[in-house]
Amino acid sequence: MDFNFSEEQGMLRDSLKRYLADAYGFEQRKLIVNAKSAEPSRHWKAFAEELGILGASFSEAYGGYAASGSNGAVETMIVMEEFGKALVVEPYLGTVVIGGGFMKHSANAMAADVIAKIIRGDALIAFAYAEPQGQYNLADLCTTARRDGECYILNGHKAVVIGAPSATHYIVTARTSGAQWDRDGVSVFLVDARNPNIARRDYPTVDGQQASELYFENITVPAENLLGAEGQGLSLVEQVVDEAIAAVSAEAVGCMRKLHEGTVDYARQRKQFGVPISSFQVLQHAMVDMFMEVELALSMTTMLTLKLSEPAHARSMAASATKVQIGKSCKFVGQNAIQIHGGIGISNELTIGHYFKRSTMIESQFGSVDHHLQRYDTLSLAI
Repeated sequence: MDFNFSEEQGMLRDSLKRYLADAYGFEQRKLIVNAKSAEPSRHWKAFAEELGILGASFSEAYGGYAASGSNGAVETMIVMEEFGKALVVEPYLGTVVIGGGFMKHSANAMAADVIAKIIRGDALIAFAYAEPQGQYNLADLCTTARRDGECYILNGHKAVVIGAPSATHYIVTARTSGAQWDRDGVSVFLVDARNPNIARRDYPTVDGQQASELYFENITVPAENLLGAEGQGLSLVEQVVDEAIAAVSAEAVGCMRKLHEGTVDYARQRKQFGVPISSFQVLQHAMVDMFMEVELALSMTTMLTLKLSEPAHARSMAASATKVQIGKSCKFVGQNAIQIHGGIGISNELTIGHYFKRSTMIESQFGSVDHHLQRYDTLSLAI
């Protein structure tokens, strides 16, 4: 298939690539990660004001810049691949892809206002969906929300909420009816992160991001903050998570490109027995196989990106198939990069170790290879 970016999409990629090369090098990123600040870095405002990329995935109806008739998925793919190459830690995935996705698809009355804040860089959103017992089952929820007049009362524990320390809002999944694993009874809420009664335990993740454990105990949420219909939120969650899978897949492609390029460069410089190790045929084969895995991952990511607007069943099958390939490719490319570099490859002094850590995290983000193989099999039987 001949897939080419439009002129505007090419300009988006080029301008973002230039900015990251000039202002977001490895040393600058280390300063951001080591600061462990709960506030977004200065780059977040630059993404909003100088580059306009926070609006690139939204249509003009929401004040964004996506091409006419576009759902913004290709723009997201472009941004996330460049972010993967630079190991960007700012909360674009949680805020723009996931937060913006929920607001677009839920038809909530607050959607236009929240998206406008996202585009300006004023709103930062963290997705609180995972629970300690849930593994990758989006319907496995012990967190509950009980209707009380014009409010809901929220109780529960959400685990590994990426971006929570800096968030202005949380998007929280909770059970409003049914048993723990029922597909029906799942609801989604937009929760003010500044509520002082929400208990939060912050910690860094291995790939340089910030996360939290969130504890809700009788937290009051206005009924107007319900996203979608009460008890019918699982299909909305699955749609947004499929879009997030496409986004992290594009990020993974960017990470793997840098892993491959860095490994080839190192092999040309590193000498063994008086010759560069790049002259060893077994390593040449390994590096070619790494390149092929990157290209396979790119092809699957592009396929999924183009299928995000298809009916739910086809979209979800494409998402699971892509996540399987991404997981396998991340493991193969990352492990070969470390093996060829030797022990120094995993050190914090070299960029290669940081790319390896991020790609390893992506392997299991929103579901492991085994989980998505099973999901794909289940969806195939339902055709």
